[in-house]
Amino acid sequence: MLKKVLVVDDSALIHQMYRLVLTRYNCTIADAMNGQEALEVLALQNDIELILLDINMPVMNGLQFLEKASPLGIISRIPVIIISTEGKEEDTIRGLKLGARGYLKKPFQPACLHEMIEKIFKLPGSQPQRMQASL
Repeated sequence: MLKKVLVVDDSALIHQMYRLVLTRYNCTIADAMNGQEALEVLALQNDIELILLDINMPVMNGLQFLEKASPLGIISRIPVIIISTEGKEEDTIRGLKLGARGYLKKPFQPACLHEMIEKIFKLPGSQPQRMQASL
């Protein structure tokens, strides 16, 4: 189902957590520590099928990444799920308007991410959604 996911987050621990959460898909994980690195990875690797994106990062944050990636056609080609501790409504709305397909607030339940991924890949063109974990 899912071959390669690009994780864009400035925390190495979060990258490891995504590796565990995504084992169910038996996919490869590509890593970027900020939006600029993500653009570089995407320029070199054409097999990325999903991007998991944080908002708060150094160099280039998640919203800046979406602004840069959209005119390049990346966002129309590769679904993006924003997963961030930022719960500001304006950031959520802005991210979805910039092309993100979903938004999860950290911390989240792995089942919420799995559900969102499955909806995105089973129902192309479905409406963006916001899901939150309730811990």
